[in-house]
Amino acid sequence: MSDFENLADAGRRLGPVLAGAVAGLADPLLVAVVPNGVPVALGIRESLPLPVRGLVVHRSADGVVVDPDPSLAGRNVIVVDDGVETGTVARAAGRALVEAGVESVMLAVPVCSRESMASLQHRYDQIVAIVRPMVHRSLSWHYADFDTIDEAAALALLTDLPGE
Repeated sequence: MSDFENLADAGRRLGPVLAGAVAGLADPLLVAVVPNGVPVALGIRESLPLPVRGLVVHRSADGVVVDPDPSLAGRNVIVVDDGVETGTVARAAGRALVEAGVESVMLAVPVCSRESMASLQHRYDQIVAIVRPMVHRSLSWHYADFDTIDEAAALALLTDLPGE
């Protein structure tokens, strides 16, 4: 049996869990890893109406490249993705955001193995995850419908958000 129906369901379930963690943050901002973090962030917004920005991640021969928007400096950001499998993207995103001068950086994901959480603790001020298996396995295992989307579709969803 899967933990989540799809990416949006995972976000809807993550929203209430995340609410307590962001309660004390001034002007928090969801930063969705493009592409699959976007449907999760939109699901979160159903119960936690925070602004959302995309974080485009590129994979190259040199590894994962993240180039955050300079306007994130001084903000309290919550990195949202579909989960943490190996932690490569989460590590790169956390490092890039800290280097960009964010005030605080939190990771919010539906799934993060305890093994990965331990390796990411030094990158994030806090990690929020619903499902925390002992070891990592394919993220698709946790979803009945791992309805991944492409970068263009994710960016279109972000563009369509009112007041963003």
